[in-house]
Amino acid sequence: MKINKILILLLLTLVMSCDSSAVFDEYKTVSTAWNKEDVVSFKINPPDSIKPYNLFVNIRNTNTYKFSNLYLIVQMKFPHGKSITDTLQYRMTTPTGKWLGEGLSTVKENKLWYKEGVVFNEKGEYQVNIQHAMRQNGEVNGVVNLEGITDVGFRIEKTE
Repeated sequence: MKINKILILLLLTLVMSCDSSAVFDEYKTVSTAWNKEDVVSFKINPPDSIKPYNLFVNIRNTNTYKFSNLYLIVQMKFPHGKSITDTLQYRMTTPTGKWLGEGLSTVKENKLWYKEGVVFNEKGEYQVNIQHAMRQNGEVNGVVNLEGITDVGFRIEKTE
């Protein structure tokens, strides 16, 4: 009986993890506290230079994350030297403090929109750099070590 439950759980996990829209999906673990100087980088070789794609930043957080939002600086470097840098803000909780994101345990996974309909028209390797830009209300200097973020990911999906 116990083995049947384990098999069913494994089968459900396998079915739920099959995702035909993902072109690139990678996570990197951050240390116990994400230092504001630590840049999480992803190197990407897009499969196509004609089709548009949707881009996402994925964040896994625990209950030790102390904020209701998250500020990120995301930079995309193109193969021929151009780069685009965006400062982004994401909500991490509802107004009542309930975590947004998916997950049954204390770890929540957040799929955050970065860019929509992106065409990778330059052939070659792209690089995406992500770092946090959090600070306490009323403080000029940023939070040096951001606790509660366990993993930072980047995802590229086919558009529908």
